[in-house]
Amino acid sequence: MTVDSLSKALAAAEAHCVERGEKLTPVRKRVLELVLEADSPVKAYDLLEALKPGPGSAKPPTVYRALDFLMTAGLVHKVEALNAFVGCSHTHDGHGGGAELFICTGCGAVEERHGDPVPTNAPDGFTIQRSVVEHFGLCAACQPG
Repeated sequence: MTVDSLSKALAAAEAHCVERGEKLTPVRKRVLELVLEADSPVKAYDLLEALKPGPGSAKPPTVYRALDFLMTAGLVHKVEALNAFVGCSHTHDGHGGGAELFICTGCGAVEERHGDPVPTNAPDGFTIQRSVVEHFGLCAACQPG
């Protein structure tokens, strides 16, 4: 991600939080910045290491609270199978967190797509709060031949 696109993404995230009546604190913003800068899904402990350089550095609960906030706000997605996080590449309204993630097993790239909700066979009376659909395969760049 270029410096310019990162700046725009962070500004959009800040505006999104203001619209929701929430605050993108410095720690939340830095965690989001680290996720957006990563070339592939990033694990919470990698984020923790990146936040540690100075005295009084972040503890695991700080990172997990920031990630929970960012997921709830629709700014990051958790790649469940990898227990790692990627930045949301779409506008934050209208997709309700039901992203389909396409994960390349060759290079680790993750592409996010949104479309019609995936039909479910949920039991009567069961209310789905969050769905994650993950597809693993090879991206176009990693295809043989």
